[in-house]
Amino acid sequence: METKRINLALQGGGAHGAFTWGVLDRLLEDGRLEFDGVSGTSAGALNAAALVAGYERGGRDGARETLERFWRAVSEAGKIAEFFIKGPLAGFLDGREHRITDTTPGYLVFDALSRLLSPYQFNPLNLNPLRPVIDSTIDLQSVGPAPKIKLFVSATAVRTGKIKIFACEKVTTDALLASACLPYLYQAIEIDGEAYWDGGYMGNPAIFPLIYGCAVPDVVIVQVNPINHPDVPQSARHILDRITEISFNSSLMLELRAIDLVARLIESGVLQGTRYKHLLIHMIDSEAEMAALGASSKLDTDWQFLLDLKAFGRAAAALWLEKNFAKIGNESSVNIRERFL
Repeated sequence: METKRINLALQGGGAHGAFTWGVLDRLLEDGRLEFDGVSGTSAGALNAAALVAGYERGGRDGARETLERFWRAVSEAGKIAEFFIKGPLAGFLDGREHRITDTTPGYLVFDALSRLLSPYQFNPLNLNPLRPVIDSTIDLQSVGPAPKIKLFVSATAVRTGKIKIFACEKVTTDALLASACLPYLYQAIEIDGEAYWDGGYMGNPAIFPLIYGCAVPDVVIVQVNPINHPDVPQSARHILDRITEISFNSSLMLELRAIDLVARLIESGVLQGTRYKHLLIHMIDSEAEMAALGASSKLDTDWQFLLDLKAFGRAAAALWLEKNFAKIGNESSVNIRERFL
């Protein structure tokens, strides 16, 4: 069986990261791809860490088992009151079993109060339910300075606005929490005296660590946040949701434009020599399905919903493999100029 090596770049997106779980599960199951490095942000960072740690301990099967264990733990951590809010806001929720939607009473209360109160006010004890989930499912101790798959996790430094990359053995529970730290949900994560917020503000996901830290030219981006949206939002909440969606894609689009510029200069002969790498860019997404989901569903940890997203991811990965496996190592399967310029 022919095998090829790629790098992975995994976007964040809350519970929508279960789509990426499905993509990774299908790529691992296929067996024809090996991974040089993986860069992740927010939920993408959590998926990346689970992939690398699981692979260190048990190869492909270990990675698939760790990913499922992580997402099952996310689901079992509970409903929105237990998993994302905890504490003072929990009293506002009705406690019934239901799916999270834009009209769910608990979500509406949370959405309103999160615009008035900061997590320093409604969560003064700084409880973060992701911490025990990470600690119980992802063995970060197994990720040394030279793991089989290089691991890169990005966060945003609050004071400077610069991107911070945590690599390989520097990826700790705090680094993952920092990468997934939405400032309206959680207090900033302090690491070595610096405060960090979600990495999506500066790199969602960051591609440059794969350029400088890996030898393989192929980068497969797993995109969770849709770039295109069929409707123009009308309500205040939906306008804010679309602004967030656009801003969380902006850093990726800028980085891809820079990559395309370098590619053009290499193709024209302006840039020559081994210093410059001609990247081959690929993308796995499911824009139609993901665009149809409301922003509130990024907080939905219902197990069946996560399995539905996983199924979307597996189907998207299977289709991409069928169409583009032959292009790996030879040419890009996504036209950056057409899609992002």
